[in-house]
Amino acid sequence: MESPAGDSDLSVAAAAEVALAEQVEKLVREKEDLTNTLVRLQADFDNYRKRIEKERGQERHRGVELFVEQLLPVLDGFDRALAAHDDPAYENYRKGFELIRKQLWDVLAKQGVQRIDSVGKEFDPNVQHAIEQVMTTEHADGTVIEELQPGYMFHNRVIRPAMVRVASGRKN
Repeated sequence: MESPAGDSDLSVAAAAEVALAEQVEKLVREKEDLTNTLVRLQADFDNYRKRIEKERGQERHRGVELFVEQLLPVLDGFDRALAAHDDPAYENYRKGFELIRKQLWDVLAKQGVQRIDSVGKEFDPNVQHAIEQVMTTEHADGTVIEELQPGYMFHNRVIRPAMVRVASGRKN
């Protein structure tokens, strides 16, 4: 026969075992919660890092775009200077201007600048600014017949619309 003390030792041990099992289960749940929190924080940090990298790239891109916008009047000046002197006495200067203009344009083109092709095309208010409508029967209504100032795009975004004259079949 077992003594009553043996039963109580067994029940104390069983109670201790249950308490330990509950404590282990609680610790496992806490560990899983902490692991999940860590995974979420790592994902949040990765998303933050990617967003910051994207924003930095956009800021660099915008900085280049602003610089290009400031260079466009210089390019226009070269174009006016080249168009102004057809005198043979200026031929050497003209060649020098053409070379410098070509070098400037090549640098801009490598950065993603494109000239908007307007003359002979249908007027597009997204990339062109109509300065005047000219009544004519030589061109279809709405066709760009002259470019007064070239327009430019930077990575498929208009940074300066072309200023144009547009054909019209009706009187202004």
